[in-house]
Amino acid sequence: MKVVNTAADEAKTVLRVSWDAKTSVKIGDFVRGGQNRLERKGADHDFKPEATLNPFGILLPQWDDLNLYFTTSPVTSDFIVDMLERWWTKKRKRFPEVDTLVINQDNGPEIQSRRTQFLKRMVEFAWIHALLIRLAYYPPYHSNAIEHCWGVLENHWNGELLDDSEAVLGFARTMTWNAKNPEVELVSKVYQTGIRLSPAEMKVVEQGVTRDADLGKWFLDIDGRQLKLG
Repeated sequence: MKVVNTAADEAKTVLRVSWDAKTSVKIGDFVRGGQNRLERKGADHDFKPEATLNPFGILLPQWDDLNLYFTTSPVTSDFIVDMLERWWTKKRKRFPEVDTLVINQDNGPEIQSRRTQFLKRMVEFAWIHALLIRLAYYPPYHSNAIEHCWGVLENHWNGELLDDSEAVLGFARTMTWNAKNPEVELVSKVYQTGIRLSPAEMKVVEQGVTRDADLGKWFLDIDGRQLKLG
C-alpha cells in the first residue's frame, strides 16, 4: 500500500482518494462526554433516538480536502458511488490532467471487491468518465487516512447535544482538518439495501475488472479508458 500511495502522490495524472463511512450519529439529548459549550444538559437515561444520520467522507490526503455526506438512509454501494459521482463532478475541473483515481478503502461490506452492485457501479463510473480506477484495500487493523478525520470530528462535538440534524451538520462544517473546513452536505435520497447481481450479470461486469494476481481481493483495476459498455 505504501508503494502504491507514494507512486500515486508523485504522479501528475493520478489523484489519491481516501473514503470511509462512520458509525451512525444518534439525534437526541444524549450525553456524549466532554463539556458542553452551551451548558445544556443531556438526558440522564437512555432512550430511543429521534433519528440517526449516517456519515460518509471523501478525503484528498495530499490537499487536506474533506467532503462529508450525511444521510438518514443506509450507506449502500449505490449511495457511495453516487457520492463519488457528486464529488468528482465538482473536483474534475480542478484536476484536468488526472486520468487515474487511486481509492484507499477498507474491505467493508458495501465496498468489498466481490460486492456485485458496487463493482457494477464502479465499472459504469470509470467508463462514463474515462478514468482508470485503482481500488487499493487496507488489510484489517490498518488505518485509512480518513479515519483520523472521524476522530477530529468526534472531539469537535464531544459533549454537545446533537438534538437535530442541523446541529450535526453545523458542527461538521465548523470542524477543521489541518486548518481547513470540510464541505458538508445532507443527502435526502433513500437507498435500497440488498441489491445484488446474478452470476450472469456479474460475469459481464468482471470483464471490466483486472485483479492483481498476488493480492487478489486487495487490489484491482477498472480501466474505463478502454471499456466499451452496452
